[in-house]
Amino acid sequence: MKNTYTKPNRTLRLRFSFCVAAAAFVLCTLCIPAFGQTVDIKKVVADLEPAIRQAMIEGNIPSASIALISGDKVIWTAGYGESNLWARTPATPNTVYLIGSTFKAMSTYALLQLMDQGKFKLDDPVRKYLDFDIQGDDPKNPVTFRHLLTHTSGLEGDFGAVPLWSNNDVIKLDDFVRKSLKVAFPPMTKVEYSNAAFTLVGYLVEKLSGVPYRQYMQEHVWTPLEMTSTGFDPTPSMDERIAVPYVIDKATGRQTPATRIRAAVYPAGITYGTILDQSNWLITNLNGGEFKGKRILSEATFNQMVTRQFDQFKGGIEGIWGNETAGFGLTWWTQVRDGDRYFAHSGSLSGYTSFLLGNRDRKFGFAILTNGHQAHQHLFKLADRAMDLMKKYSTTTIAAVPKDLEKNK
Repeated sequence: MKNTYTKPNRTLRLRFSFCVAAAAFVLCTLCIPAFGQTVDIKKVVADLEPAIRQAMIEGNIPSASIALISGDKVIWTAGYGESNLWARTPATPNTVYLIGSTFKAMSTYALLQLMDQGKFKLDDPVRKYLDFDIQGDDPKNPVTFRHLLTHTSGLEGDFGAVPLWSNNDVIKLDDFVRKSLKVAFPPMTKVEYSNAAFTLVGYLVEKLSGVPYRQYMQEHVWTPLEMTSTGFDPTPSMDERIAVPYVIDKATGRQTPATRIRAAVYPAGITYGTILDQSNWLITNLNGGEFKGKRILSEATFNQMVTRQFDQFKGGIEGIWGNETAGFGLTWWTQVRDGDRYFAHSGSLSGYTSFLLGNRDRKFGFAILTNGHQAHQHLFKLADRAMDLMKKYSTTTIAAVPKDLEKNK
């Protein structure tokens, strides 16, 4: 179905098209079972679509690709709006967006896989594993791995951005951590979001594994999770599906294409992907670090990722998400809402905003990628609405016990 919605005093036209990725994701008239729960997806979507339209209009979002997950399955996915306003290209679940900092937890998986192998401990000083000294790192109060993953390290560093099509080179990862990285304030002084810290995470993955960081991510995270359209550098087949990033021109109120960039801090989230790949990533986390029977991260380590690490810093993430119970786990944001445990993370760069939300107790997930600029609050509100609707339209089911098993009771 196609509709055109125009916000007053805006030139942005939102063409909402229900785009189904494949037969497996068709909007069903039947209910979909998941982990002892049945979700009436038809009712969920009927109530959710008006909220999607409202979020896109109020958030000045040209296009969005969205997925709902229950247990270990994508139960619904669709694209809305236009990924390229000039060409009027409809967004689909295969549209490629920059996923931003939703990538950070993937990099954390890579690092913690190495912890599971016994290569380091969370509270070890990072300096112990480096062949250089971080500027300002105090041996008496050193930066630890836990500090890196909770934004309490005090690390800063230049973003190092250059336009995608520029002839200028970005600083190489090795040079960045040696020359640009510095401790601006003592660890545990406060929580201050640090892209520089996650650039060091990328370097540590490379150092501890003996494998180039990009290669390690591909072989140990993306390939096992069947994330075939995710990468730091889009392949040609990804490139032809990329959504154009847009920002609002303050003078004209019009949507204007933003400059795509490369940057020294690419391990912090200058990464591209699709909502289908994001769904596989979310499924892995909803199932405690396991995907299609493959253990990607130990369950004990995953549980640490989604557990608030420091009570003294609880009460909201960066002032933009979460209630009084919220705080950083190991990279993942965490909170308790209406008695359920959640993990989440957003991502953004000029002209792109993304968000992932998972309900640990019901194993419900919401994923969204957009080419809207700084649309966080609209995505947070939409995610909560989706979660509430899946809870509202789900019922508990009891699986039948086969007769041969009944005899063994």
